[in-house]
Amino acid sequence: MSSVLYDVPGPKARRISLIGSIVGSLLILGLLAWIIMTFAQQGIFEGRRWQIFTRADVWTLLGNGLGATLSAAALAAVIAFPLGLLLCLLRISDAAFIRIPIRVVLEFLRGMPVVLMMLFVLLGFGTSPFIAVVTGLVLYNSAVFAEIIRAGIQSLPKGQREAGLAIGLTSFKSRMLIELPQAIRRMMPSLVAQMVVLLKDTSLGYIVAYGELLRAVQVMADFLGTQFLFPIFFVAAAIYIAINILVSRIAVWIERRGSKKAAGGVAKAEREAAEAAVP
Repeated sequence: MSSVLYDVPGPKARRISLIGSIVGSLLILGLLAWIIMTFAQQGIFEGRRWQIFTRADVWTLLGNGLGATLSAAALAAVIAFPLGLLLCLLRISDAAFIRIPIRVVLEFLRGMPVVLMMLFVLLGFGTSPFIAVVTGLVLYNSAVFAEIIRAGIQSLPKGQREAGLAIGLTSFKSRMLIELPQAIRRMMPSLVAQMVVLLKDTSLGYIVAYGELLRAVQVMADFLGTQFLFPIFFVAAAIYIAINILVSRIAVWIERRGSKKAAGGVAKAEREAAEAAVP
């Protein structure tokens, strides 16, 4: 029996693969044990270093920083995604005088570091740190969203667009009604991954003095002392990871729900066609 892409491994190959997996697992466990022992020798796991989390003011500062992070990320995402859709439609326009300048703009925005955009908005226009952070995130991520969606549209079979035009749809309606929904569903993993990147990039707001989670952690470390630096950063990292996992789970739920609705719509159309065919 063979696979389409490769031959099924034999006993020797399976044995080598098993040995490699065991050796790799032992190396990873050894590295983790070494890290834990190193931290233990430095007193990282001493109870006194973690007692700060029994203080209400510590959680208040973390909550304020988390709220600032989520506020900037949510507003930037709400603006960047529709703007990315618009830029995508302009980027794939049939008119060259629209398509070419938009392509140049997208390449410029994708090539610029986010932190430089934030600093430019802050220093050039004299805005607040919040506006600078949101603007920088919107400019960069809208360009990335546009390219992701464009890649999804280009990955569709050409027959999708041709069928839309054949039934009398205009080029714009074909894009909006036929191609975009399929492209967004197909590129959902990449869109979610970029949403996670957007959330993490809010930490760059530290450079422009925005009071997001990372800056709140740094302020607490400066106030409480360097001996509490690791516990505070560890909790902040755990918060970031938990939020990113939650965002990913929500996206998976939305994708599955959309797939079920699409499958239900196809089944309904097939039933109606079968009923109509019966005399």
